[in-house]
Amino acid sequence: MRPMPNQTSLPFPDPEPPRAGREPQAPDVGPAADEPAHAAASPRETDPAQTELPIAAADAPRTLPARRAPPPRRPLWARLLGRALAPWIELTIEPEKPAEHDTTAGRPVCYVLEDYGLSNALILERACREAGLPSPLQPLPGDPLGRKRAYVALSRRHTNALGLAPGPEHKTHSGSLARLLDAHRLDPSLDVQLVPVSIFVGRAPDRSTGWFSVLFSENWTIVGRFRRLLAIALNGRNTLVRFSPPVSLRGVVDEGLPPERTVRKLSRVLRAHFRRIRAAIIGPDLSTRRLLVDRVLAAPSVREAIADQARRDGTSTEEAWKKAHAIAYEIAADYSHPVVRSASFLLQPVWNRIYRGVLVHHLEQFKQDAPGHEVIYVPCHRSHMDYLLLSWFLYTRGIVPPHIVAGINLNLPVIGTLLRKGGAFFIRRSIRGNALYSTVLGEYVAQLVADGYSIEYFIEGGRSRTGRLLPPKGGMLAMTLRAYLRAPTRPVLFQPVYIGYEKLMEGRSYLDELSGKPKEKESIWQLLVGIPRVLRQNFGQVVVNFGEPIRLDDVLAQHAPDWDGRPLPEDEKPAWLAATVDTLAQRIQVNINRAADVNPINLLALALLSTPKHAMGEGDLLQQIALCKTLLAELPYSERVTVTPHTPVEIVAHGEEIGVLQRTRHPLGDVLSVDDETAVLLSYYRNNVLHLFTAAAWIACCFQNNRRMSQARVLQLGRSVYPFLQAELFLPWDEDGFVERLARTIGLFIREGLLEPIEDGEERILARYAGQSDEVFRLRAIGHSLQQAFERYYIAISVLAKNGSGVLSAGELETLCQLAAQRLSLLYAPAAPEFFDRTLFRGFIQKLRELKLVWTDEAGKLAFDERLAAWAKDAKVILGRELRHSIEKVSPETAKPAA
Repeated sequence: MRPMPNQTSLPFPDPEPPRAGREPQAPDVGPAADEPAHAAASPRETDPAQTELPIAAADAPRTLPARRAPPPRRPLWARLLGRALAPWIELTIEPEKPAEHDTTAGRPVCYVLEDYGLSNALILERACREAGLPSPLQPLPGDPLGRKRAYVALSRRHTNALGLAPGPEHKTHSGSLARLLDAHRLDPSLDVQLVPVSIFVGRAPDRSTGWFSVLFSENWTIVGRFRRLLAIALNGRNTLVRFSPPVSLRGVVDEGLPPERTVRKLSRVLRAHFRRIRAAIIGPDLSTRRLLVDRVLAAPSVREAIADQARRDGTSTEEAWKKAHAIAYEIAADYSHPVVRSASFLLQPVWNRIYRGVLVHHLEQFKQDAPGHEVIYVPCHRSHMDYLLLSWFLYTRGIVPPHIVAGINLNLPVIGTLLRKGGAFFIRRSIRGNALYSTVLGEYVAQLVADGYSIEYFIEGGRSRTGRLLPPKGGMLAMTLRAYLRAPTRPVLFQPVYIGYEKLMEGRSYLDELSGKPKEKESIWQLLVGIPRVLRQNFGQVVVNFGEPIRLDDVLAQHAPDWDGRPLPEDEKPAWLAATVDTLAQRIQVNINRAADVNPINLLALALLSTPKHAMGEGDLLQQIALCKTLLAELPYSERVTVTPHTPVEIVAHGEEIGVLQRTRHPLGDVLSVDDETAVLLSYYRNNVLHLFTAAAWIACCFQNNRRMSQARVLQLGRSVYPFLQAELFLPWDEDGFVERLARTIGLFIREGLLEPIEDGEERILARYAGQSDEVFRLRAIGHSLQQAFERYYIAISVLAKNGSGVLSAGELETLCQLAAQRLSLLYAPAAPEFFDRTLFRGFIQKLRELKLVWTDEAGKLAFDERLAAWAKDAKVILGRELRHSIEKVSPETAKPAA
């Protein structure tokens, strides 16, 4: 957003940006100020488009000032009261070391608090002392505040000891700010840096009145001294102090606005900033579950759905209302801060026991992006631990946990209640054909979005059993988008999250399911039996990476340019809605993959699964791991991808330590291997990072059965096959971008000695070494991870060609492909479990239809022409003759009935 005339520029997002066709709403003015005020603000000066703060340095948006001089002696009263308060307070300071980011040294600093209070002053002074920042209890040069201090507050607690307000004393802004700005007008050399500081003693949402808010909450109201004292006594060890980027008051004054308007504008902007931070830390004001359900049932769309249900069932409206009420209560969360806080204490020792640490990357960038937005967390789904880990981590890092969409299968006795108290709301796996349920669920999501609750859901629908990202399902995305379109008051931010494990708790059950056993239904007994077994194991390290966020407004600007920002009626379904949901889903999956973490187990799996017996000599294994790390370092997939810092030797030692690798001693060199069952589990971890090596694996595949090939041919084949790889692995490039990456990878392979360039006139020929050299071994190991994808593609083409055009439907083709892949695995070489995954065949067939290589005829059958044969001819370049013959042999012409 470009600054308007007389508008300052902003380090944090505007909480409620104005939209075309809507009257801008003025931000709320806070309660009383700490000094006498000037005249009231005029209505036209409350445009939120002008509520933006300048940053002190354009190239350093997250910096804070610090002074290098020895700290001055604190006042006696501050030392005495600080000692009395010290045992009750434990601070968490954000950013962790603000003084290290100083770019404004030597300039005077004034802190601004949301509200005044002696405890806040003492906490601020201690935080500044611990962070190495200037003291707020020393006067500014010339003491323009006249209070021998360097902090101001926007509001004062005008309450007595019982928390009762003595009178309706309201002011529009801080008089201290006015005096500070006047001092800048009188002294052109003065440039005070204003640092907003947010203080939270406990972080409980205020869900009800009474003693719960005293015992547990940092809330949205300015409480009295007695309540604050109790809050410090009970929650002081959970105190968060957040320093925001500095604001140059010289820049504010130089805008040239009238004095009264300047101070009103600055006060209003600061209040908006503090509201954003408070919403991000403790969440919006919470209603009870009952009140939220009542609001859902009172919505016009739900009332209409109740009437329709009564007509369909032939019952009374009251009976239909009871059914809707039961649905709403089945869905609704019942968030309880005492439960969340207790769970955080209980989970801490559990994580310490079963994991070797939980690492998080790119969180600070997320904290900069999130304020002022409705945040939708969209993680990948690998384990039941995903939502527990993410909610726990957010809570411990000062971010309100989201409301989580959970499957109704987890609504177990006791467990379901605890999850619901932690913010989970439960939905059924399928709602197709149930109009009442769909309407109630949609309205519930709309209420959450409208109220500013953060939400978390998994667009894959269920946990991945293969380690790949699953094709996205757009149901919750569509509900979120429609909720925003009907009330576009708060911008929506989708936050992709990658969660990587070194060892899965559900690994054995996934292995059983992939081998054909039915999925076990969740039960209390299963949980009780499993807990002791889990607590006895070591599951390695967990990494949580925050991916690049996706702003819904940007997506709508691209796919709905005609939308003017006005609310859409609930029953209106614009033509661009479906395409927008699909785009969102794809971008989320792409951004999750762009935030992948490569851990030691991923690298071991990539190397060992490339050999027939899943074994390597120690030297070969170390070389292969080093090659993978070189590819990741010199050809980075994304700036948010993280790679283990361990050396190949340390990675092998770690694999042995957690029981993944087996070492066999031998006079000619130790051999490292994995057994067959572990190999199947390792395919999961290889698939986690398979997309990172797609370009390298494609080039290696080209030389599996070819000694030489021109570089132009490698690039041309890569361009033709890329749409299928992109759809399967959610790759981020277009075709030109992928070809460019192939060219860079070829250059790296040449430098590493894996390929040899031969100039043949104007054409460049690439050749691999002959025989079974180390270079050939390393090249084949890289290509193996992608080999089975081409085998699946060729199976589908072979089955289509064998049956002929216009014979098979898409569903029949999926079934025949799955049967052929299973038989190929049984007769020849065992394959990874996803080799005969029906979902992957479905995705390939869908991409064939999108590219018009096949199409549906009038009878609903798949038709094709000679272009499909041309594509199959290209596949023959990659696959060996013997393998192609085997695939063609097992490809069935018709589905055989079971004996």
